[in-house]
Amino acid sequence: MYPKKRDSHIQRSRRARRLLATLVSLLLVMGSTLIVLSLATIGESSASVLHATNPGLGTAGSYSVLAATAVTNTGPSVLSQDLGLTNSAVSSLTGFPPGTVLGTTNQGNAQAAQAESDNTAAYLNLAGQSGATSEPADLGGLTLVSGIYSTPGGAMSLTGTLTLNGQGNPNGVFIFQMASTLTTAGSSQVVLINSANPCNVFWQVGSSATLGTSSSIQGSVLALTSITATTSAVINGRLLAQNGAVTLDDNSITNPTCALPPTTTTTTAAPTTTTAAPTTTTAIGSTTTSVPATLAPVTTTTISPVTTGSTTSTTTSTIAPTTTVIAPTTTVIAPATTTTLPPISVVPAAGVGPTTTLPGTTSPSTTFTGIPLGAPATGGGGTSRGPNKFLLGAGLLSILGALVATSVGVSKRRRILRENIQED
Repeated sequence: MYPKKRDSHIQRSRRARRLLATLVSLLLVMGSTLIVLSLATIGESSASVLHATNPGLGTAGSYSVLAATAVTNTGPSVLSQDLGLTNSAVSSLTGFPPGTVLGTTNQGNAQAAQAESDNTAAYLNLAGQSGATSEPADLGGLTLVSGIYSTPGGAMSLTGTLTLNGQGNPNGVFIFQMASTLTTAGSSQVVLINSANPCNVFWQVGSSATLGTSSSIQGSVLALTSITATTSAVINGRLLAQNGAVTLDDNSITNPTCALPPTTTTTTAAPTTTTAAPTTTTAIGSTTTSVPATLAPVTTTTISPVTTGSTTSTTTSTIAPTTTVIAPTTTVIAPATTTTLPPISVVPAAGVGPTTTLPGTTSPSTTFTGIPLGAPATGGGGTSRGPNKFLLGAGLLSILGALVATSVGVSKRRRILRENIQED
């Protein structure tokens, strides 16, 4: 091969190598960046700006079971609080015993009617809250943070485990809105983690709810029509049916304890000003004693001029012990003294709130396990997600492209070398 031609081949080869190296570097950087961005989305809420508000259950909050037409029980079901039924017919309430109501049973009276009215108001509040995040019809396998959730078809089901993540906030609210039914499979469960609070979990069911055998659910189920809890289903919350019946079968229904938040009182001590007693100064040859600020009367001691060494003194005693210093021909003026009161501890009566230390201090806040019924609580909505699949895919494709480009470049380089050797 002629030298000039060989040099031309070498220069083109070098340019090609540089171009290929630049391309591979860009692809690797782009791919790595996209993968990092996709991984950074893990655990982020998909709708963190949404908020859910506790509707407040009013008097319905003290009921484990509340129904309009009938309450029917089979087996030793246990209700931790009240049972309410607006239907006054004796035949509409059956199965107690063997069922046990640890609270009060209100049937066909004003208390039951008021509880049902409050139940209706809470149901309408839940149904009217907007900004729901759409989730699959089957909630099994999901981990959700506080917020409002619905499904495109209007019906929800649960197979397996649904995890509700409070993210350290016991006031975060979870609302599940259904236009039609709620059905949980046998042995399915709702699990609360990171301070998620059953007081703030609500299932607003547009028709009827059915809880599967040996399943467990957290929160209050508010159904427009009826609720059926099948054998050994466990409810950590309430079953509140607005227009229909509640059917039980060897169930355990425990109302969660929704503690009132403690009252924090800040008391500011009234300012106290202590004025020093006036100082009296005598003529030369006399001695003046200044008394530091005190609540006791001021003591002044006067002596006659020193002439022959004999001294005549007159002393007035005070209530508080006072030390008098006498120095001939010397005037002593004590500076004004301000007396500061020590901190005062105010201990409130039992049940009022935490101890407050004065002056000008506020007791530390106390975390409570729930919210009072009727008081608002909020939570940002969203689903705990995995990595962003689009970014992850694009990153992997970029890295794959870099590998392919490298492979092509190596093959081309080998081909050029072989051609050069053959020409030589």
